[in-house]
Amino acid sequence: MRSRRPAHSPVHDVFGYAVRETRARRRLSQEELAFQAKLHRNYVGALERGEINPTMRVILKLSKGLRVWPSELAELTELRWEQLRSGYEDAEPFEKPKALGRRRR
Repeated sequence: MRSRRPAHSPVHDVFGYAVRETRARRRLSQEELAFQAKLHRNYVGALERGEINPTMRVILKLSKGLRVWPSELAELTELRWEQLRSGYEDAEPFEKPKALGRRRR
């Protein structure tokens, strides 16, 4: 019997970073965002760490909690993805993105 692999991928990391960056710009804690978005605070943390593949429903809830259009989250995700692929040469982020991806133990 094969074990199920988690949904983790670099794209999940980048989306999580976009959520974290937007939340930080709005000066919200994970708990405040979770309350506004009607999600559990642990779920918000897992999303930001790239551990969860969010559904459209969750993206809409996050957008409402962050008070941004869903397209803004998608645009920031795309921007961060391109920066990741290009090595951050032309990056002007809120704060310099850390290496996205899981740490190896």
